[in-house]
Amino acid sequence: MPWKDRYTISDERSLADSEIRWPEGKRCCFRIVVDLSPPCGPAGITPKDLATSDAHFAMHGGLSGVRETLRRYGLSATFAVPAVIAEIHAATIRSLRDDGHEIAAHGFKHEDVSQLEREEERARLRRTTEILTAVTGARPTGWFSLPRPSDKFAGGAVSPHTVDLLIEAGYDYFGNGLADDAPHYWVSDFASRRAILTLPYYYHFDDQYFLLFPKKGTGLENPEGLYRNWKAELDAQYKRGRHFSMVLHPHGIGWPSRLPVLERFLDHARGLPDLWNATSAQCARHWLTRYPATTHLKLEPSIWRDYPGSLS
Repeated sequence: MPWKDRYTISDERSLADSEIRWPEGKRCCFRIVVDLSPPCGPAGITPKDLATSDAHFAMHGGLSGVRETLRRYGLSATFAVPAVIAEIHAATIRSLRDDGHEIAAHGFKHEDVSQLEREEERARLRRTTEILTAVTGARPTGWFSLPRPSDKFAGGAVSPHTVDLLIEAGYDYFGNGLADDAPHYWVSDFASRRAILTLPYYYHFDDQYFLLFPKKGTGLENPEGLYRNWKAELDAQYKRGRHFSMVLHPHGIGWPSRLPVLERFLDHARGLPDLWNATSAQCARHWLTRYPATTHLKLEPSIWRDYPGSLS
């Protein structure tokens, strides 16, 4: 899938199913991402956002339900954590680390950085890395910028500088891109082949688009549609031997009436032999070793054409 020049270019030739290999002969990579950002606007998380009932439930009852479900099924997840949440809930974040989950960066306060100057974005990225390192005792290797419902861009709230800044800061992977259904390389400069490994994301497997928008109480929630999407995609990717990822929000899926939908899906998933449950960092390490950009990034000139509302 080609992307516009100066925003991003991705490898336009995906690996064939027959070329993809996972560790120890596993058939399909299965990733779970848990987003710990509360609902917020383009400016990022504010004190008002943290005072909502959704935010309180997310970090207490909702999170407890999600992590207990993961524990019972013996699954590891990647928790995408904004720096401000890590500071406020440091003990909780450390306990997630102690449970064997990965803690990845999710921005300073999940703000839209597309309106920031490059140096301000760099400063916030650096501060985010420092805070998460101090809280968890380990430097995060992955960065997420998960899209919002009104976000026009598949990569989420990013700027033309974000990928270069992540590469400069030494991040191993960017956590969400729609250019492929397997890990791929997000290229920030065509001539120099400067790129960062990007892991797949798609709206159809993110619980918020089925459980949170429109808001609760409208009668338009679609948990069964979410389950069907999860199951259909996992079955298809498992058959092909590729990759499946899902995104959970504790203030969405964590309600007692909704957790059974997740449990039903996980019951189905554990019935598939040779499914590799990996954190995002584990998936990235495997891909970077087996399919490095030096040998597997095949670039062609972008065919993208500009359109109204783009970032250029």
